[in-house]
Amino acid sequence: MTDGIEFDRSGEVATLTLARPGKKNAVSYSMWSAIPEIIADVEADARVKVLLLTGAGGDFSAGADIGEFADLRSTAEGAAAYDKAVEGAVRALSGMRKPSVAMIRGNCIGGGCQLSVASDFRFAEHGARFGITPAKLGIVYDFTSTRALVALVGPANARYFLLSGQLVDATRAREIGLVNDVFAPEELQTATMEFVRTLCSRSQASIRGMNRIIEKILAGQQESDAEVERIRREAVHGADYAEGVAAFLQRRPPRFTYR
Repeated sequence: MTDGIEFDRSGEVATLTLARPGKKNAVSYSMWSAIPEIIADVEADARVKVLLLTGAGGDFSAGADIGEFADLRSTAEGAAAYDKAVEGAVRALSGMRKPSVAMIRGNCIGGGCQLSVASDFRFAEHGARFGITPAKLGIVYDFTSTRALVALVGPANARYFLLSGQLVDATRAREIGLVNDVFAPEELQTATMEFVRTLCSRSQASIRGMNRIIEKILAGQQESDAEVERIRREAVHGADYAEGVAAFLQRRPPRFTYR
């Protein structure tokens, strides 16, 4: 496993931990580069239903490791290669069919916030801070991540983040839709894992099909297409649909089998 990343599986949940607490979990080039392979592994593992992202210690991540920039981004070619690694990680995460949940403590800034936005859900502690700071570095945020941010918080709030580089607290982040919910520090893990278990209990055929359709909508698609109709057709003829209806009629919890 790459230095700075811890990865483990526990039952139906895989956990990717950004693990450089001495540097507030700053994301190195090697960490960005490793994320797509980890996500591909999660997607391929039939046992895993949800990916949890978090940070070691008191922070989610303070962002990309700027200490590497002098060496890795000092030329146009180097900057392009670095950006390709970042975009590859973001695209892999945002393109997952299985749901991803970011559990956020402390700083969630820059590249850390970028990873959280690429996740499907974000739960934070009251003490968390959020910001995206390219304007402090003379960097222009990439198109994919900008589009995702605008879709999540709207153009006015996206401009606030990107153009000012200022930080907001967790309460404000929830108000604008950047996070789904905020909890006391001692309640965050319990609340997050309760939601993760809820996702695990739902039809995975439904979850993955709808995640794909949402991805297409966010990419600008306006109408249904052959892939969407295939996803919906396969769902209605699948075992999960039959089980879901039967469980509802029999007033019992469903036992979904799709993997």
